[in-house]
Amino acid sequence: MNTKYEEIVSVGSIGREENPIKNNEILAKAVLEKLKPAEKDVKQIALLCIDVQQDFMDGGELGVPGAIGDVERITRFIYDNMENITRIYCSLDTHNPFQIFHPSWWVDADGKNAPPFTAITLADIDAGKWFAVIDPVHSREYVEKLETNGKKTLVVWPYHCLQGTRGQALENQFSNMVKFYEVARKSHVVNLIKGNDPLSEMYGIIKPEYDRKNFINIDLLNKLESFDKIIICGEAKSHCVLESIKQILEYYSGRPEITKKVYILEDCMSVIPSFEDSTRDAYAEFTTKYKVNIIKSTEMKF
Repeated sequence: MNTKYEEIVSVGSIGREENPIKNNEILAKAVLEKLKPAEKDVKQIALLCIDVQQDFMDGGELGVPGAIGDVERITRFIYDNMENITRIYCSLDTHNPFQIFHPSWWVDADGKNAPPFTAITLADIDAGKWFAVIDPVHSREYVEKLETNGKKTLVVWPYHCLQGTRGQALENQFSNMVKFYEVARKSHVVNLIKGNDPLSEMYGIIKPEYDRKNFINIDLLNKLESFDKIIICGEAKSHCVLESIKQILEYYSGRPEITKKVYILEDCMSVIPSFEDSTRDAYAEFTTKYKVNIIKSTEMKF
């Protein structure tokens, strides 16, 4: 390409609120690139970028240590393989302050909100340790179903990715590269909004952890199925990336011709501290049970 990586991405600005590179400057250069339109690709390659957002950068409201380095490697991967990537999907964790996994939802006997990173169990609720501010019946049901069906505990997270805030936006330099790609390859980037149901968590991009409607994004699954390779990266490796991969693999568990098309870029995602062991075990199971490909971004072959 005629445009240099450094003209699109300011590495020193990754994770910062201010973006020194103007969108109009980037897109004017993208228009001049004479790249083959994505619709003419013989091999169809999807890049699924999970929650590459400001609040998940180091120092963000729910920062993932190592995320800034991940963004540099993701953007270099897109730049180096721009003519191979057919479609980019970007998920956006999108919340409001009053949701079941935020401090405002829960109070103790003294009326104090649950601090971030508090685990709220069904036993806690039944013992009167924590009370839901509204909808206590549905809140209890959610925690019960989460424990029995999902084998998980509800965790209270710091307020993060609040709709309309800078923290909810795509990380600036990643956004630069994605927008450049969109114009240079004439390929619409698909944004996937998730997580705005007040009564449910939604780590994965396919479905909530539990909801009464049993929503599942069949449309996205059908689209992903059509690609020759499905490449996955983003934040956090231990949570939203892991659940997204797990949901895709479980849906296609009886179709190895689909699951073997999944490629996980292990150097383009990081773990929330204290979840290292469970994360390692989960990804090991992905490789043995579903035959997915876990590689470094520099090892990807098209």
